[in-house]
Amino acid sequence: MTDQEGGDTAMSHPMTMRNLLSLSNFRFLKTATNGLITFIFSAIISATAMAETGGIDSLRTIDLSVQPPAEAMKKVHESDTTFNRDFVEQPPLIPHDIRGYTVNKDVNTCLQCHSWKNASKWGATRISVTHFYDRDGKQRADVAPNRYFCLQCHVVQTDTAPLQKNNFEPVDSLK
Repeated sequence: MTDQEGGDTAMSHPMTMRNLLSLSNFRFLKTATNGLITFIFSAIISATAMAETGGIDSLRTIDLSVQPPAEAMKKVHESDTTFNRDFVEQPPLIPHDIRGYTVNKDVNTCLQCHSWKNASKWGATRISVTHFYDRDGKQRADVAPNRYFCLQCHVVQTDTAPLQKNNFEPVDSLK
């Protein structure tokens, strides 16, 4: 840059250092802005995808958006005797079909036969005395609320292949 008498100035030469810097700043800002917009857009897409999956990759091999046909109902293994248990505190398996039973906060169909009052009448197993103790250890006159929903612990035995291979052995005292 020189004096005002017609010499070189920043205004007379468009490609001076100042103009180059301002031009490169403009290009940098444009690139940075485009990069930032791309980053924000991809973050929004990723957040949406994570919200749908909870951020967890699935181990499923099927597409959950497609409704496959229902499998046939498994045959219930009916028995007049109780099933052996595999560990000491295992809840007994249910030796009969329970399809159509209602167990909710208002009705428990299981208690029609398995309550202490009705068990001998129906030849059914009475519910355990442990079912009359609430979570605080207080004995109640009726089935404790935390033991009222039988199907949380007791399941029907079906004739089907295991879902997962395992080599579990029952404890020796139960063999």
